[in-house]
Amino acid sequence: MRRLLYGGLVFLSGMVASPVSAPQTKETPADYKADRRFKILKAFFSKADCPARHYAQAFLEAADRYDLDWRLLPSLSFIESTGGKAARNNNLFGWDSGKAQFPTPTASIHAVGYRLANSSLYKDKDLDGLLNTYNPDVEYAQRVKSVMRQIAPE
Repeated sequence: MRRLLYGGLVFLSGMVASPVSAPQTKETPADYKADRRFKILKAFFSKADCPARHYAQAFLEAADRYDLDWRLLPSLSFIESTGGKAARNNNLFGWDSGKAQFPTPTASIHAVGYRLANSSLYKDKDLDGLLNTYNPDVEYAQRVKSVMRQIAPE
């Protein structure tokens, strides 16, 4: 089995195994159920009957751990796989043009969050720069930001 280390992730035969030494940047509470963001995410994904509603806590943990806007990862998953409805191989984000495989949806959330926060491709970019790198389609950033506003205007 071939192992490649790429941007903080270990790839095993084309499969993302786990973030390598993904350091925690912030302490995260063990339970987000009392967090207003949790309720908002659950309601957003439930309204569209998305499987991602089951991962609201994982989205929040990743956002807090990697210092990302809490609406970003859920919005990317909604645009890329309709919140998990069209996800293959637990890849909620269409990562690696949809070829990446993850052991669980939670693993995909943390792997993509880690990459967006720490990869030189994304790190230190504003939201538009990050989204343009993620998908350079002219309308992509506007679509993601529209979903972010649907989740919660901020």
